[in-house]
Amino acid sequence: MAVMDRVRTVTHHAEGTGRKKGSAGLGVLLALLATVVWSGSFVATRGMADSIPPVQAVFWRWMIATVAVAPFAARQAWRQRALIRAHFGFIALATLFGVALYNTLVHQAGLTTSASNMGMIMAASPVVMALYARLGGERLGARRTFGLALAALGVLLLVGKGSIRFDFAAGDLWMFGAALSFATYSALLKRKPAELGGLAFLLTTFVLGALMLAPAYAVSVGVQGGFHVTPSTAGMLLYVGVFSSAVAFFAWNRAVSVIGAARAGVVYYLQPVCVAGLGFLLLGERTGPTQLLCMALILGGVGLGARR
Repeated sequence: MAVMDRVRTVTHHAEGTGRKKGSAGLGVLLALLATVVWSGSFVATRGMADSIPPVQAVFWRWMIATVAVAPFAARQAWRQRALIRAHFGFIALATLFGVALYNTLVHQAGLTTSASNMGMIMAASPVVMALYARLGGERLGARRTFGLALAALGVLLLVGKGSIRFDFAAGDLWMFGAALSFATYSALLKRKPAELGGLAFLLTTFVLGALMLAPAYAVSVGVQGGFHVTPSTAGMLLYVGVFSSAVAFFAWNRAVSVIGAARAGVVYYLQPVCVAGLGFLLLGERTGPTQLLCMALILGGVGLGARR
């Protein structure tokens, strides 16, 4: 009997370890999916900069995202309406940083900086995520800390074109604000009530985000006028509304709940590499030796930081 008990204990431990490894792998894949989709959104955002005012683009982004996710999330949100009311303060704060503020800053940055710079600078947000995690009592460990530092060095060298310098355009500064806002949102996700469904949370933040932006949208239309809907602008809005908002935010929120903001943030360091690849495929932008070296640093940091 003692032997059988020992076998059961070992078996249960192995099954639990396997489940944890499987969940961690799924979390990394979801974070990677969100990162790749968001990389494409920087190209689309840059493409919209000359045709759609930033606030108007962000407002319609969340209107489209709401329509996209509502058929899947409305029933859950209605069932959990009391829970949503009980945690409305937390949801409003997460919406402010992750939906309204973050994306407005990104679209504002698109007016005066390149898509590549947007992706590179956003890769700085995992450093802030890791700092938030450390302040919250999470141990990062020497390997993950070194990985973060290595990837951060790669980002700085990439932005500085081979040297560490701080000569940024106005759009670059807007992007640093966006990176801080996104990191704050990711840190807040750790406090999301476990009983609040992911789809219900997503739909509520999308609706609330559109409501937060509505006054600024009305002012923008009154002062700047509306924009002309063309196949190009409609396609880009659909991409950022459906894929970069509904799909990517669901994947990211789920990833953070599984592996934590700090570890998901390390995967997010792949953003500059993804943006550079898309820039080459869609815009014909070439990648030089310095950029390749910096990307190697970023990938090496990701590899170290993603492991426990």
